[in-house]
Amino acid sequence: MKTRMPTSFIPKSITVATCAALFVSVASFAGTSLKTDADKTSYSIGASIGNYISGQVYNQVELGSEVNVDLVVQGFVDALKDKQQLTDEEVLTYLNQRAEQLNAARTVVAEKQMAETKKASAAYLAENQKKSGVKVTASGLQYEVLTQGKGHKPNPEDVVTVEYVGTLIDGTEFENTVGRKEPTRFALMSVIPAWEEGLKLMPVGSKYRFVVPASLAYGTEAVGIIPPESALIFEIELKNIEKPSEIKEMKNKKMMPAHG
Repeated sequence: MKTRMPTSFIPKSITVATCAALFVSVASFAGTSLKTDADKTSYSIGASIGNYISGQVYNQVELGSEVNVDLVVQGFVDALKDKQQLTDEEVLTYLNQRAEQLNAARTVVAEKQMAETKKASAAYLAENQKKSGVKVTASGLQYEVLTQGKGHKPNPEDVVTVEYVGTLIDGTEFENTVGRKEPTRFALMSVIPAWEEGLKLMPVGSKYRFVVPASLAYGTEAVGIIPPESALIFEIELKNIEKPSEIKEMKNKKMMPAHG
């Protein structure tokens, strides 16, 4: 499923030109009927290519690049008829130039989004630490005790079993292991810094809420739906601790938690 930019984000001149071109381009085919399987297969090939081109057009417009849809259609038809007005070398040159422009535009957009996320995360962390019951460690990890257990606390080499929910600061949930048939189990030394530090504070049976600076999570990396520079929120319940010597079998997996 392709995602199209809302019209409000597309320059008016491009929107009008695009719509006009599309109407003109399809007018001569409006009465085409699809009678045979060969007709439908041929149409499907065109529809598939059209969907791809449509997605490319909208993505490029979103990044501020001008696209003349009339000429996109003409270039497609000319190439099918082996009547290109540009040589293959010229086509490649112009496409490479466009790729460089788009990459530069993507970098600008990404840097802007990262700066906005970093600012919003810092504001959330500053506000959250003022709340009653919230404690802040030397590293900047914020935590709140929801339920205090009475069991042992894990050591760095231990394997822990947990249930957890991970969300962005806007409430978007990116991971939820609560109620899964198979327990979530991993070596404590293999997790993100916030988890390694935070879980060592928790006796078995505890449930804590952690608000994690990006520096203790994924930093400038984008992981799944988690944007770069995101502060994260985890509600974690520590179910069990196992010593390495007690474990007969364990899958060797690097835990992110949530997307590792």
